[in-house]
Amino acid sequence: MITNLDPASALFLSELGQTQQRIAEANNQVSSGKKISVASDAPDQIGTLLQLRANQQHNSQIQTNLGLASSNADAADGALASAISLMDNALTLANQGTNITLDATSRQNLAQQVQSLQQQMVNLSQTTVQGKFIFSGDQDGSPSYALDLTATDPTTGNPLNGVDQLLTAQTATRQVEDPAGGSFSATQTAQAIFDDRNADGTFASDNVFNALNSLRLALLTNDPTQIGNTISSIKAASDRLNAMESFYGNVEDRIQTATNYAGSYDTRLQTEISQTQDADVASAAMELTQSSTQLQAALQMQAKMPTTTLFDFLG
Repeated sequence: MITNLDPASALFLSELGQTQQRIAEANNQVSSGKKISVASDAPDQIGTLLQLRANQQHNSQIQTNLGLASSNADAADGALASAISLMDNALTLANQGTNITLDATSRQNLAQQVQSLQQQMVNLSQTTVQGKFIFSGDQDGSPSYALDLTATDPTTGNPLNGVDQLLTAQTATRQVEDPAGGSFSATQTAQAIFDDRNADGTFASDNVFNALNSLRLALLTNDPTQIGNTISSIKAASDRLNAMESFYGNVEDRIQTATNYAGSYDTRLQTEISQTQDADVASAAMELTQSSTQLQAALQMQAKMPTTTLFDFLG
């Protein structure tokens, strides 16, 4: 390219452009607080910055998930504590029912109290958090059980355990991601908690629903011996509920540890993002002042330079 500028003028304009560029960059950093506002500001660092932001977003989602898991675990722990208390009441009623001095009417009154315990236990199996049934596993839009004291086995005609199983295939496959790595299970199904079954589908000895229903039926038959036979299953059911409460206690501890780690990790990510992206405003302000001063000085110096034209050589 042909230019009419002499070398000195061309050099002046080049240095003037560089100074103006430094002024623009410093001014942008002072006003925005960022040294990287667009990719062209630091092409070699934009990949690192984008990865840090992606990690921060992922960690934020993990924290949200942990918060929900914590709410669910707290609610489950509370429900199980209440369920254990109900089984303690059932054991008291069973012991009262074995008293040979009681008559049929008294035992029927005890049976009514057990029926109330059954309804409360079913209500606990339907515990919800934010509209979700926390003991329904992967199908948390619906409750797992409903009270049905008249339900019988269609094959044998024998009474069932006092409930209708609304969800026949109960699974809890969801995992909670740990920000430190890996994931863990944070839920149990209502079937696993309240309706334990043997491999052949019969009621296990620690089946909570069956223990309560067996006690109610024994009280209605006014048979102290049969009532006494239910005590072992009531105790076994209570032990199962305690084991499940222990499971959720461990979950709460795991969630708290993961939450603490996620908080620390978020702080570390924010620090790295700040170190990569944020400007040193004090240094940028100094650069702005110095470059502006240099620009003014250069313009003033250039204005005082003598100019010589062809006419100066013509007489």
